[in-house]
Amino acid sequence: MRRPCFDAPIADEAPISDQLTPYDEIHAIHYLILLDAEHDNVPWEDVAREALLIDPAKEPARARRAYETHLARARWMTNSGWRQLLQAKHVEGGA
Repeated sequence: MRRPCFDAPIADEAPISDQLTPYDEIHAIHYLILLDAEHDNVPWEDVAREALLIDPAKEPARARRAYETHLARARWMTNSGWRQLLQAKHVEGGA
C-alpha cells in the first residue's frame, strides 16, 4: 500500500473502479476530509478550494466535477474500498 499524501496532485476526476487503485491509497486523506466536510455541511466550494486545491471561482466546472467524483469515490471507500485497503499486505517503503 502506498502512503497517503496530502500534497499529492489531485486529478480532475477520481477513479471509477470496483478495485482499490494506487490513486485511492495516496488520496485516502482527501477522501476522509471530503467525508468530514460533508458531515459538517461545509460548502462544496470551500472543500474544493482547500482540500482539492481547485479554485471554484476561476474553474467552477472543474472544481465541481473534481469535488463530486472524489466525494463519490470517498463514499465507495466507506462501503467497499476499506476492505481492500485493510487487506493490503504492507505500506510501500515501510517495515
